[in-house]
Amino acid sequence: MLRDSWLIFRRDFSLSMRNPAWIMIGIMQPVLYLVLFGPLMERVVANTPGFPPGSSWAILTPALVIQLALFGSSFAGFGLLAEFRSGVVERLRVTPASRVALLLGKVLNNALQTMMQAILIIVLAFLVFDLDAPFGGILLSLLIVGLTSVALASASYALALTIKNEQAFPALLNAVLLPLLLLSGILLPITTGLAPDWLYTISRINPFTHIVDAERASFRGDVTMDALFTGCVVLLVLTVLTVFWGARTFRKENA
Repeated sequence: MLRDSWLIFRRDFSLSMRNPAWIMIGIMQPVLYLVLFGPLMERVVANTPGFPPGSSWAILTPALVIQLALFGSSFAGFGLLAEFRSGVVERLRVTPASRVALLLGKVLNNALQTMMQAILIIVLAFLVFDLDAPFGGILLSLLIVGLTSVALASASYALALTIKNEQAFPALLNAVLLPLLLLSGILLPITTGLAPDWLYTISRINPFTHIVDAERASFRGDVTMDALFTGCVVLLVLTVLTVFWGARTFRKENA
């Protein structure tokens, strides 16, 4: 399975690197948030109680990195739908490759691309803005982003193979991603000091709220058993469930 996963990963990564401009295009939205929204948030954080500890850049940058994974990996199923329509999935079906490897190779490629984009965002925040984060925290944040990308890409591939409809797929994704984005506290943290009680309670149900909190905790070097631990546990459970769903869907499709 490991060898087959490597072969699928190498194939997909080679196809991605033939047009590396998409890596830069994918970070345009987070860069615009960083450049145009960051200075506004800097003043808001300085004058408004209830924000998490740390500077505005240590609050915004890790959240934008999670946003990269949230939108970039969630739409990974589009590529699989194109391969399904062109017969690539059918040709892979007749090979002796492990069915689980067909998923793992693809999601690892998505995770690597997301981590590359995240590094570019973090470097920009360090060079241009006043981001201050420990090196160990940055490495941990990249691991969190990678696992988030694996989870979302697995779910995206499973959903794409289940729906098999290019029109319904983006509509369903937008209906799910928008509330996930707003309730995760990516743009503004949803804390008891900022949000009304009902909104804070609903946000706690969203798993990405805990993942964003863990990412912010890693950026400020907070390794206590609070936000970081909770977020990592939620992320691991989410990753296991989505990879299982994706692998099961690939097995059914190739049965």
